[in-house]
Amino acid sequence: MRYTPAGLPALDLTLEHHGQAVEAGKPRKVEMRIRSVAIGPLAQQLLGMATEQPAWWSGFLAAARNGKGVVFHITTVSTAVSPTNT
Repeated sequence: MRYTPAGLPALDLTLEHHGQAVEAGKPRKVEMRIRSVAIGPLAQQLLGMATEQPAWWSGFLAAARNGKGVVFHITTVSTAVSPTNT
C-alpha cells in the first residue's frame, strides 16, 4: 500500500490471465500479465483478497507515468462466478 500525493491509498498489482480463445477457427492458449493499480477505498478492500482468487476486473487502460507501457486502473472487482454488469 502506498499513498498518492493527494493522500489517497493506492495498491499496485499485477493481474494474470490464463485461458483459451478461438482464433481463425483454431483454439489458442492465452496467457498475459498486466500492471494494475487500485486507488481509494477499493485499494483497501483488495488488501484482504486472496492472491489466487479468480475475479472479474473492470477499469480503464492508461499510459504508465514513465511513458513505458500501460497500466490497468481498476475501478470495480467482482468475485462472483460471472460479472454483474457486462
